[in-house]
Amino acid sequence: MMNENDYNRLVMQHSDGIFRFLARICGDRAKAKDLTQDVFLKLWECRMNIDDNKTRAWLFKTAHNAFIDNERHNKIMIKDNDYLDLQCQKVQNGYSDLKEVLSNALSALPEMQKSAILLRDYEGYSYDEIGKILSLSAQQVKVYIFRARTSLKQMIGKIENVI
Repeated sequence: MMNENDYNRLVMQHSDGIFRFLARICGDRAKAKDLTQDVFLKLWECRMNIDDNKTRAWLFKTAHNAFIDNERHNKIMIKDNDYLDLQCQKVQNGYSDLKEVLSNALSALPEMQKSAILLRDYEGYSYDEIGKILSLSAQQVKVYIFRARTSLKQMIGKIENVI
């Protein structure tokens, strides 16, 4: 059973990671702050039902679900191909800021691929942990990550083209 001190400790431990994940996945720091607050509000509301050993995974899963729910609620509908074409044009037009190029390429990925790659490469989760967070099998996670990396490679091309 989680008390107020446990909750505050979890907020201190995980709020930065949750915010980074949400900021990268939605590309909007203000929205990421709001969603982070929503995640920790939900943690407080569900504190009696959460296993202490699985809190970190629960937080990331809840963050991912909050993002998806927010996107559905706002009905932001961008055709993936149109957005991907726009991002590819930006890369081909000669950006020299590698961080910006990578950020643009990541934002062009489908949501599941983006979430999987961020959880793996930025947050350090194992395939099994990502599977639990995204409600996928470890094999599906590997496929999403492979496809994401392939897409990123195609969008960015050779590093010499970016620098």
